Amino acid sequence: MNTKLIAASFLVIGSLVAPIAVRAEDGDSDRAHPSAFVKDSVITTKVKAALAKDKVRSLTHIHVDTDRNGMVVLSGSAKTQQDVDAAASIAKAVEGVTSVQNNIQIKKDL
Repeated sequence: MNTKLIAASFLVIGSLVAPIAVRAEDGDSDRAHPSAFVKDSVITTKVKAALAKDKVRSLTHIHVDTDRNGMVVLSGSAKTQQDVDAAASIAKAVEGVTSVQNNIQIKKDL
């Protein structure tokens, strides 16, 4: 008898929670498909590695994000316009990058 009561309780709880679980969505629509997320992560990692390989100290203050279409967004700060341009060139040269949006700000005190 007790087992039937527990099973019925789980059935009721499950039926109440199921619509909530089905309705829950990932807030980032760019990550709609797992393969898109992996592809984005690979491109982001490649860009970060290429920036690190360049060994320009001010490029360590740059953040990289990639959307599902291969567009890379660079943000953060660099010491000179030359460093800003170098970061964009490095990102554009990475395989899988379709375009680069450069939002890097120049800050002399890095």
